[in-house]
Amino acid sequence: MDGKFPAAVGIVGAAAALPDTTMPTDVLQERLSAAGFALSTGLLRRATGIESRRIVADDEFPSTLAAAAAEKLIEAKRVDRSEIDLLIFASASRDIVEPATAHIVQSMLGTDAHAFDMSNACNSFLNGLDAARALILAGRARRALVVTGETPTRAMRWEPRDAAAFRDSFAGYTFGDAGAAVLLEPVSTGGILYVDTSTHSELWNAGGIMGGGSRFPRSAEHTYFSGDGNDLKDAFEKVGPDAIARLFSATATSWDDYARVLVHQVTLPYLDRFVESTAAPRDKIVVTVTELGNVASATIPVQLAAVYDQLAPGDRVLFIGLGGGISIMTMVWEKA
Repeated sequence: MDGKFPAAVGIVGAAAALPDTTMPTDVLQERLSAAGFALSTGLLRRATGIESRRIVADDEFPSTLAAAAAEKLIEAKRVDRSEIDLLIFASASRDIVEPATAHIVQSMLGTDAHAFDMSNACNSFLNGLDAARALILAGRARRALVVTGETPTRAMRWEPRDAAAFRDSFAGYTFGDAGAAVLLEPVSTGGILYVDTSTHSELWNAGGIMGGGSRFPRSAEHTYFSGDGNDLKDAFEKVGPDAIARLFSATATSWDDYARVLVHQVTLPYLDRFVESTAAPRDKIVVTVTELGNVASATIPVQLAAVYDQLAPGDRVLFIGLGGGISIMTMVWEKA
């Protein structure tokens, strides 16, 4: 590093990587029925608004999706790999408990950056962007690659034993798999202008995957996503509007000031409820949940990759993250 501290850090590129296999929601329901748990025709599709999702192959992992997105971004931006000095794998999924999945991604990319993982449920990626920005502003890095690879379909309960198990696992049937990558570096105009976080950890057990840690290290039962989707929805509805109001007050902006609104999406009814409760402009929201399902922390960067080239310099984009735990994040980015 040259010892100079940049005034602003911006996103200068984004890319996504999706598994090849598409599974329609009706096919997912047929698989549940074949396992002995019959449901009324089209129930999952009607309840979630999700038409399909992507599913990883047996030899695909979080690192695979993250590296594929990063390769697309590096090639598109013609980045010298030796100039990437920070690599953050920011995801709710991981290849293994340790070492950090970031090292597996780095071995695939052939970079030699400072590499580490960051995990905070579906807000992992926004936390990764925030951390990368802070390290660049502090002079600890010059060019950062933040990547995610989400494979939450591996936490679906494919053979619910009874109605209670199905209800407890229902939120998991919204999942889809995806990867994404974003490049950050100092910019002379625009950049990440605002970040706000709101954490409500008293609600940490509203839903999640409880296995793999010290509490349930080798419990197959706890490898599935479990939780009450209504509890999660109620929690987000309770704390979400305050975060939006705080953002508008702190930045002296309104919905009119943003070219796009990228928001985490669990189901289509949840998204409709978000629009209703916040008066968000539906035409500015990038809707991905109908075709991809809930892709966890990859949701916002996948949306960003879809619209990045459509944005003009000076366009502002609002990121709204919702994560189990519970945490809410808002971020304002202006394209340089």
